[in-house]
Amino acid sequence: MTGAATRQPSARRALGWSFANTAIGKFGTLLIGIVIARVLGPDEFGTYAIAMVALAAVLSFNELGVSLAIVRWQEDPRLIAPTVTTISVGASVLVFAVGWILAPGFASAMGDASAAPVVQVMLLCVPLNGLVATAAAGMQREYQQGRRTIADQVNTWLGAGLSVLLALAGLGAMSLAIGRIVAAVVFSGMLLAFSPLPLRFGWDREYIRPLLRFGLPLAGASIIVFAVGYADQFVVGAVLGAQALGFYLLAFNLASWPVAMLSQPVRAVAPAAFARVQTAPDRMDSGFRSAARVLMAIALPMCAFLAGAALPVVTFVYGAPWAPAALALQWLALQGAVRIAFELAYDFLAVKRKSATLLGIQVAWLVLLVPAVLFGAQLDGIAGVAAAQALTAAIVLIAGYGWALRAASVRVGTLARALLVPLLGGAVVGVGSAVLAARIAVDLWAAVAAGVLAVVVAAGVLALSRRDIAALGSARQGTS
Repeated sequence: MTGAATRQPSARRALGWSFANTAIGKFGTLLIGIVIARVLGPDEFGTYAIAMVALAAVLSFNELGVSLAIVRWQEDPRLIAPTVTTISVGASVLVFAVGWILAPGFASAMGDASAAPVVQVMLLCVPLNGLVATAAAGMQREYQQGRRTIADQVNTWLGAGLSVLLALAGLGAMSLAIGRIVAAVVFSGMLLAFSPLPLRFGWDREYIRPLLRFGLPLAGASIIVFAVGYADQFVVGAVLGAQALGFYLLAFNLASWPVAMLSQPVRAVAPAAFARVQTAPDRMDSGFRSAARVLMAIALPMCAFLAGAALPVVTFVYGAPWAPAALALQWLALQGAVRIAFELAYDFLAVKRKSATLLGIQVAWLVLLVPAVLFGAQLDGIAGVAAAQALTAAIVLIAGYGWALRAASVRVGTLARALLVPLLGGAVVGVGSAVLAARIAVDLWAAVAAGVLAVVVAAGVLALSRRDIAALGSARQGTS
């Protein structure tokens, strides 16, 4: 029995694979993104941004939230897998058809009618996503991040490489859409081959109602999460135009780096880890607190570095024509740290079956955010929009998620004390980076100096968090 347990993949090993996967993939994406940004320019980037907003919108709810049930299911997931697949594929095909019809109107409303064909091509990802939703969830449940890393790297490099070649050939924004679709087809085939759950369709009435009761509130919350995350881009495109959206998208992509590097790998593991100890509230509480401290120990210095050194980072990496993006980056980088915190809280509360609470928080956030970003756009362009996004996110994180975590038996006061040192580290890096950016004339050396400061501070905060790092790998042992 002990031997069998040791052969099972652990949360710690899966987390390591997730970090390695994301780090390699994001490094490649950065290099490719620099080439594409310099080839296409802000206007073409704006067209692509419109298509990305449309795709993100439909992917937020296309499989009705039922695939996460496989991660959380306490019995054999093979019992529900065929029904989950049928729901996911059926809903995704329907969403794709509706999206294809509405694409021209959406592109016009976003200020660039020529983006409609790019939107329609990008939407081909939706049925593919529905087809592999069960496979991806099964791999997440079993901590198969090693295999997922292989598939993700093929997806990243194949899609990005093809996009660059097509962009150099003069296909503009469509090059990014074609590259993404080709890679998505290959990626989907690999997930189906790697999955511990075979691709089967079924319709078991015994599971329909429980699956929809679990998934629909999460799908509803995901739609609101999407609206919250992309309301700023909607406003920039509709109010300020495609070129401004190109600048904003570049800033958003840069600000999302810490989120992708830290939050996404943890989210690939955390729901399964939390689910395995969900019968032990104290272990869930301590595990959440440890994950939050370690995440913020790295995230806050990284985000503060991007905020303080926004201008030299943008102009050195992408070139002087992209300098206006720094106006938004300085705020969006700070908002990235908030995103990392509340995404971890979201996954924790989802395992706690607080779907309705999550939906309520997101609705309140959206009601607060929309007028804020509209006012910000009128007041100070893309910088005003980014500032509104960051400030409203901070308010909702402290008030909304703080209340929800307390209601879920998390010791919020203890959590806040655990985050004091990471917060102090982030403040030091933010101020230091701004001073270095102002005093060092050469963009390269200003960015390097600020980056070194961020790394040193993050390493110091992590050194003070050794117990929390060790605790992250204890979820599996707690369930043996």
